[in-house]
Amino acid sequence: MRWIIYISQMLMPLTVFSVVMYGFLQNVNIYAAFVEGAKEGLETVVGILPTLIGLMCAVEVLRGSGVLEALCRLIEPLISVTGFPVEAVPLALMKAVSSSGATGLLLDIYNIFGPDSFTGRVASVMMGSTETIFYTMSVYFMSVGIKKTRYTLKGALIANLVGIICAYGVVLWVFGR
Repeated sequence: MRWIIYISQMLMPLTVFSVVMYGFLQNVNIYAAFVEGAKEGLETVVGILPTLIGLMCAVEVLRGSGVLEALCRLIEPLISVTGFPVEAVPLALMKAVSSSGATGLLLDIYNIFGPDSFTGRVASVMMGSTETIFYTMSVYFMSVGIKKTRYTLKGALIANLVGIICAYGVVLWVFGR
C-alpha cells in the first residue's frame, strides 16, 4: 500500500519533469511557451468571468429567494411515491447549477441525517454521478465560442436524471432501506 502512496506523491513532479524534458529535447523555449500558455489561460478567464459572475448570482438568488424550496415542495408528492429521500431533492436540483451550492446542501444533509444514513449515502453517490450542467456548458462553450448548444442541454439533463435515479438504485441495492 505504501508504494501506491509513493507513486501518487511522485506523479505530479514526474509529469512536470517529463514535460520540461520533452520540451528541452525538442528545442522548445520552455519559459516562453509557459508564459504564452499562461497568457492564453488568463484571456480565457477574463472572457468567461461575466458568465461565472452571472451564474453565481443566479445560484444565490435561487437559494435566497425560496424558489428552490418552492420547487422542491412542488415535486415532493411525486418523489415521495418512489421512496427517493425527499431531503435529497434540493441537492439534485442544485447540482445541475452549482457544485459549491450542492456541496453546501450535501453538508447540511450530513449534519442532519449523517453521512452513513440512507439519505446521506444517496446524496453522496448522487454528487459523484451527476454534473453541474449549466456551469460546465457556460464555461466550456463560452471559452470556445459555441453559441448554439443544439441538443447538449437536453442530453445533459437526461444524463443527470439517469445519474440521480442510478444513485438511488445503487444505494437501495447495496445497502437497502
